[in-house]
Amino acid sequence: MASPNALTFKVTRQNPELIRPAKPTPHEFKPLSDIDDQEGLRFQLPLIQFFRKNPTMDRKDPVKVIRDALAKTLVFYYPFAGRLREMAGRKLVVECTGEGALFIEADADVRLQQLGDTLQPPFPCLEELLYDVPGSDGMVNCPLLLIQITRLKCGGFILAVRANHTMGDGFGLFQFVATMAELARGAQIPSVLPVWQKHLLSARDPPQVSYMHDEYENIPDTDKILIPLDNMVQRSFFFGPAEISALRRRLSPHLRHCTAFELVAACIWRCRTVAICPNPNEEVRIICFVNGRRLFNPPLPAGYYGNVVATPLAISTAGNLCKQPLDFALELVMKAKSKVTEDYIKSVANLMVIRGRPHFAVNWRTYIVSDVTHVGSDNLDYGWGTQVFGGPAKGGVGVIPGLLSFHIPFKNNKGERGKLVPICLPANAMEVFVKEVEMMVKRDDDFDLSDTRKSTIFIGGTRL
Repeated sequence: MASPNALTFKVTRQNPELIRPAKPTPHEFKPLSDIDDQEGLRFQLPLIQFFRKNPTMDRKDPVKVIRDALAKTLVFYYPFAGRLREMAGRKLVVECTGEGALFIEADADVRLQQLGDTLQPPFPCLEELLYDVPGSDGMVNCPLLLIQITRLKCGGFILAVRANHTMGDGFGLFQFVATMAELARGAQIPSVLPVWQKHLLSARDPPQVSYMHDEYENIPDTDKILIPLDNMVQRSFFFGPAEISALRRRLSPHLRHCTAFELVAACIWRCRTVAICPNPNEEVRIICFVNGRRLFNPPLPAGYYGNVVATPLAISTAGNLCKQPLDFALELVMKAKSKVTEDYIKSVANLMVIRGRPHFAVNWRTYIVSDVTHVGSDNLDYGWGTQVFGGPAKGGVGVIPGLLSFHIPFKNNKGERGKLVPICLPANAMEVFVKEVEMMVKRDDDFDLSDTRKSTIFIGGTRL
């Protein structure tokens, strides 16, 4: 398990500048889809990439190379150079003004090696590596993209991105930065051309909801628990082959075909519930961001970079989730994911129009998880070789802080590939969570499936 890095260093930034498209682009108004502009996606997503020194690139400055590549990329993705406007019914529309994306040039008095043998969230001095330019982080009338390049003393550099999530999901945003990487390496046009076509994920006229969407129903919150934002800590947890194998051994044979995402999500949901100690009769929830691209027939165009996600929900009482075997949590997660189809996603789009684009219903007892292991973000190359780390810069982002985590592709210092999961919890709950996860992934050859806890759990003051 990883602990936060206490390293501090100085970052010297130049004044932020707006990078406009390298060529003239159309001035037009382009509506987002009715999936894009739901309240639950109206937040800024921070991404970060670390690159080593490459001696063959010594005469090239990553700041200039990537600044120029950004300007060229904005010719193809010109809506990113515009600004969002909110219209009647809370509808978001991009005015393609060509004003540009925010760009920051910076230098840090630190070497890549000083950041640790294994780069993973939480990163030291993240607020210096991805500076929040005052007044720039709003949803409307603000830049849709902020990029900061920080040179390191060793010759490596850090590329940090803050993107407005309404413009694209993980696949869509990766498509943008992958284009930037291609153009930085000398390509003249992207290998995948961007596609807007937001009508493909917009409501019918008149709108009609065809599924039950429990994830958007209000939560009865009898305990009135507030999120303790002042005492939050973040740690990352690695699930490699050994950890996944240990979790699978806890399952009944008929469930061992589950995906690694489903397995790890169920494990963390269960451990997090123990750690936050709710009343055993209270509802606890897990919401999974499900990528719907593969579900469409005919398929969506290859270059479509908008949001194609649904957020299905699983619910249990806290007591039931914690006293049952891992099978119980896993089956709830699998059942929730299986609800998502092309028609389900289109039904969500219709619900957004009818209900005023609500946020999916959450409270402190909700765990939200998104899988970015298949996005391809670990293979980006701007000319300096592939990154040491690439992915979301932290967990706990979102309209409601502290609830969302990611599954990030990761290779540990033993060369093992697996999933890295950053978790955000209050300090006292994190201590409990660490112990719970360690117990769940313990390599125990004589593990007894009927004794999934091997300990007595106290939750909400009640013995289970």
